[in-house]
Amino acid sequence: MSRIRFSENSYAEHTGHTWDVFSFAGTQAVRQLHQMVPGYQRTPLVNLKGLAEKIGVRAVLVKDESCRFGLNAFKGLGGIYAMYRIICRELELDPDKATLSRLMESPCREQIQEMTFATTTDGNHGKGVSWAAGLFGCRAYVFMPRGTVPVRAQAIRDAGNAQVTVTDMLYDDCVAMTEKLAEENGWCLIQDTSRNSCDQVPLWIMQGYTTLYYEALDQMRAFGYDHPTHILLQAGVGSMAGAIAAAAVSSCKDKVPVIATVEPDEAACFFESFLKDDGLPHPSTGSCETVMAGLNCAIPCTLAWNILKKTAAGGFACPDEVTSQGMRRLAYPIDGDSSMISGESGAVTTGLLEELMTVPDSTGLKDKLGLDQDSVVFLISTEGDTDPEHYRQVVKK
Repeated sequence: MSRIRFSENSYAEHTGHTWDVFSFAGTQAVRQLHQMVPGYQRTPLVNLKGLAEKIGVRAVLVKDESCRFGLNAFKGLGGIYAMYRIICRELELDPDKATLSRLMESPCREQIQEMTFATTTDGNHGKGVSWAAGLFGCRAYVFMPRGTVPVRAQAIRDAGNAQVTVTDMLYDDCVAMTEKLAEENGWCLIQDTSRNSCDQVPLWIMQGYTTLYYEALDQMRAFGYDHPTHILLQAGVGSMAGAIAAAAVSSCKDKVPVIATVEPDEAACFFESFLKDDGLPHPSTGSCETVMAGLNCAIPCTLAWNILKKTAAGGFACPDEVTSQGMRRLAYPIDGDSSMISGESGAVTTGLLEELMTVPDSTGLKDKLGLDQDSVVFLISTEGDTDPEHYRQVVKK
């Protein structure tokens, strides 16, 4: 019996809905800001030709986000853009005209130093917020759920300027607490999830993530592929998955890629929402016990749900061993492929793809997605070894 489960999404619109705010033109200001950041460079898109030949697809293209801004994960893209937009709003500046250099000068610098941001994180988002706070010279409070390993909390402190507190709460309870504290203390909430689809901050964070997709699209065209035919996207609260799905659908001219969400089986809110088949987001009913710390979220972001409900063919729920297999595959690749350090939340899509294509019990799921010898599959390794000791334990097996 296959270790993975899949629930189809009957609400998907296969005609290609578009979201202007996630289109190439609609996110031009996002890329302009990222390119102003000291040390900005495009992260690699790795063409795993050996793996593609082994599993029987045309191409497997993996975006390696472990080297993004030196943060070992992609989430700084959203954190810095959202913080920039909040600062511009508070200082009554035009975000299309303001620059990082202007914000670093008086009187903006002094005003920004008086600002305080707050967020909840499983690790990578908080690291991005801390880093952005250090860059802008403001303060940040970062709250983390129970079970957080000390190395992830320390990485947030080291990244920039944040006071980190590990709570005894599950992630979603921690989110609610942080929202309350921010309101009581007048802090700027910079959370990558929301139950209100009109909330601007999660939208800005999601727009920030699109830079990685538009980089990848340009890179894959250099490899000779116009666009991906399939995209597998990790979904915690779904912000990254929703952003990349909206960007992918908005950028395709004719054929919409097949998109699916991927979650831990014990924290699979999108999988369970698709399974209920009523068009509404639902919390996960699992134990929230998984090594995929960055995906250990039980309640979908409303904005992300509204996008993925229209774009995703469905959602996968995977046990931890699937991501462990992905970590090992990327660490010890097929002969000729480049090695990649990919953490617990980064490698699950690679492990899933290999299982779909090679395990006989998964043949039906492969066929549902139309995966075959003509498929160009785009994956994102969202993080490197954010828990180095656990990473070493997994890949040495």
